[in-house]
Amino acid sequence: MQDFDCENAESGNMENSVKKLDMLVVGAGFSGIYQLYKAREAGLSVRVLEAGDGVGGTWFWNRYPGARCDVESLDYSYSFCRELEEEWQWSERYAPQAEILKYMEHVVDRFALKDGIQLNARVSRAVFNDDRLLWTVSTESGEVFECTYLVMATGGLSIPQRPQLKGLDDFKGRWYHSAQWPKDGVDFTGQRVALIGTGSSGVQMVPIIAEQAAKLTVFQRTANFSVPAHNVPFTEKALAAAKARYPDRRAMGREAITGQFLNANTKTAAEMTEEEQRAELEYRWKGAGGGFRMLRTFADQMSNLETNKMVADFARNRIRSVVKDSAKADLLCPKDDLPFGGKRLCVDSRYYETFNLEHVDIVDAAAHPVIEATAHGLRTDQCEYKVDAIVFATGFDAMSGALKAIDIRGSCGKSLREKWEHGPTSYLGLSIAGFPNMFVVAGPGSPSVLSNMVHSIETHVDWIMRLLTQARATGVQRIEATQAAEDGWVQRCEDEANKTLYPRANSWYMGANIAGKPRVFMAFVSGVPLYRRIIEDVASNNYQGFEMA
Repeated sequence: MQDFDCENAESGNMENSVKKLDMLVVGAGFSGIYQLYKAREAGLSVRVLEAGDGVGGTWFWNRYPGARCDVESLDYSYSFCRELEEEWQWSERYAPQAEILKYMEHVVDRFALKDGIQLNARVSRAVFNDDRLLWTVSTESGEVFECTYLVMATGGLSIPQRPQLKGLDDFKGRWYHSAQWPKDGVDFTGQRVALIGTGSSGVQMVPIIAEQAAKLTVFQRTANFSVPAHNVPFTEKALAAAKARYPDRRAMGREAITGQFLNANTKTAAEMTEEEQRAELEYRWKGAGGGFRMLRTFADQMSNLETNKMVADFARNRIRSVVKDSAKADLLCPKDDLPFGGKRLCVDSRYYETFNLEHVDIVDAAAHPVIEATAHGLRTDQCEYKVDAIVFATGFDAMSGALKAIDIRGSCGKSLREKWEHGPTSYLGLSIAGFPNMFVVAGPGSPSVLSNMVHSIETHVDWIMRLLTQARATGVQRIEATQAAEDGWVQRCEDEANKTLYPRANSWYMGANIAGKPRVFMAFVSGVPLYRRIIEDVASNNYQGFEMA
C-alpha cells in the first residue's frame, strides 16, 4: 500500500478519502513510537494516530506535581540503540515526568519519526472486513483509514477513572484529575486543598502540594504500602560508571522477573536466620536503595503468606517510626488483609514525613465516605470540609479501559466490548481470538504492568515484527489466535496468579478500582524470563496457537 501525504495529515487539510496503509498504530507512547520505528525499518507504510496534541502517552497526560517513574531511569528507557543510551544524559535516578517526555520527544526527532505521527486524532471505531482482510479505522473527526495490520499501543494506564461525585458541578472552587493536569501547572499557594486517592499518583503529589497549600486534607479509602525511593541526582562520574556497565545491566534485567535488575534474594525466609532476615529487610529499605527492591527481599515473598507478613510488619513499623501522630500512623498503615505488594507498591519521596506537618491531615474515607461535593468543599457522612480546590488521584480503568473505549469489531462484526464483558482475555497478551491481524502491545495476559514496561514493549514489538515479516514472506494474509489457544492462555494466567498472593488484594490489577468491572487478574504474574521463553517457543513452533492463511 502507498502511504499518504504526511504534510496534509499534520495540517489537518486531509481529504475525506480513505487513507490506505500497511499498518496503523493507535497511541504514541513508548509502544507506538517503537512500533513506528520497527515497522518503517521493515519497509511498511505505517502511521500512528495519537489522541493528544503531543507524543508521550502516559507521560504526556500525567503531568501532575511530583510525577515521576517508579522504575529507575537507566532501565525505563529504550535498549534498541546503544548510541541513544550513550548520548542521553539522565539527571536523576528516578526521572521526573518532564524529563521522560523530553526523552521521548528526542527519540522521535532523532529517528525522524515525527512525520509518521498524527496528533489530535482520537480513534473511535475499528472494523475488520473478512472479505477484504482489512481494518477500517475511523477517528472522532471523521477521518477514515484502511490497513492490513492494526496495532493497539494504547497503554495499560491511559483511561482516567472519571470522578463520579454528586454535586461536583456545584463546587465553586477548581477541581483537577491527576491524569488530566493543566499544562501550565497549578499554584496552590495559600489554598485549602482536598486530595482524594492514595495510589501512586496521590503518594507522589502529597509532598509537593503540601509545600504550597495552606491546608491539605487527604481522603484515603484504603492504605497501601509505600517505600522510599532514595532518589538522587546523577553525578557525572556515577552516570559514566553506570553507562560503562549498560550492556551487563540490560542483560541482567532480561533475566529478572520484572525486566529490571533488583538484586533479588534467591533464598526463602525459612532459609535464613532471624538476624539475616532483619539485615536483608534493612538493607533493602535503606542500603540497597529502596524502591521495588523491597519486592525481592525473599524468594517466597509473594507466595508465602507468613513471609509476606514479615515484610508487611516491617514496613508498618517503619511507617510508625516516621509518622509521629499515632492516629495518622494507624490510618496510613495498611490492614493485615493486604499482602505487601498485592497492590502496586508505591515509591515515594517524603510521603509519610509530610503527615508530620501541622497543616496536613488525613481522613478515613472508608469509615467516613465522601458523600458529595458542596459549593464550598466536600461532605462526608460526618461533617463538611471547606476547601478551595479538589484533586482527584483516582487512577485508571487499567489494562482494558483504553481498548474498550474504542468500538472495535472483529471477524463477523464481533464486538470487543461484548467479548470482554466478563473480563479481558487474550492469547499471550498479544492477540485476541476473533480479531484477525490486530495486535496489542503489553496487553492483558502479558507481564506488562508487573514489569519494566519499556522492556516488555520492546519484547512485544520485536515479536510482532518477526511474525509479520515471516507472514509477508510466505504470503500469509490473515493471522488470528484460535479460541482454544486463548482459553488455554487465560487459564494459564489464572493458574499462575493463584500460586501467588496477588489475587488476595482488591487492586487495579484485578479491576477492583472500577465499580462493576469483573474481577480478573489481568497480568501474567510469573515473570519476564518465563514469558519470553513461552512466546519464543510459540514462534519456534510455527506460531502455535495462531491460524495463518
